[in-house]
Amino acid sequence: MVYLQITLMIASANRAAAAGVYQRYKAPFLSTVAGAKSKELLVREEDVQVLHGFDSRENAAAYLRSELFTADVVAGLEPLLGAAPDVRIYEVA
Repeated sequence: MVYLQITLMIASANRAAAAGVYQRYKAPFLSTVAGAKSKELLVREEDVQVLHGFDSRENAAAYLRSELFTADVVAGLEPLLGAAPDVRIYEVA
């Protein structure tokens, strides 16, 4: 399993809108993105993280270049961000 973790700095006032973006694109992510296995929204006091599960590092990296991510998800979240997202890919040992 491979995880794509995207950490977002989103102010408390904008978190409901960010959760709406997450909900809007969760089903399309799971049904259309190659190798997609899971998608979870993790909310902490200091940030919001979206944890995506994939079957391979290549599919995780390809998602970051996909139209769904660049044109839809990024466009929906960009006005809500307080800083550039931190994007990391992890492989389960």
